[in-house]
Amino acid sequence: MRKMFAATAGVFLLAMIGTASAQSVDGEVKKIDPAANKITLKHGPIKALDMDEGMTMVFRVQDPAMLKQVKVGDKVKFEASRVNGQITVTKIQKAK
Repeated sequence: MRKMFAATAGVFLLAMIGTASAQSVDGEVKKIDPAANKITLKHGPIKALDMDEGMTMVFRVQDPAMLKQVKVGDKVKFEASRVNGQITVTKIQKAK
């Protein structure tokens, strides 16, 4: 019983850590490269990825269809995380 509780608590803790690392970030689309599945975003700090300052950088996108939702100049909110060792946009939408 004690081992089952510990295992369940461990899985719950890992799920909470994964959820906590998702951070919505404000940004602006600077460039879109559909052939390479990449987007260049000017953005603020992304604490979840140890980026304490804003910058402009190129990101891979998890789903190429995301690139069709935005255009250069759009203000966006996005989430990024490390996917297979590369910083990747996992969610993006136009800012309201």
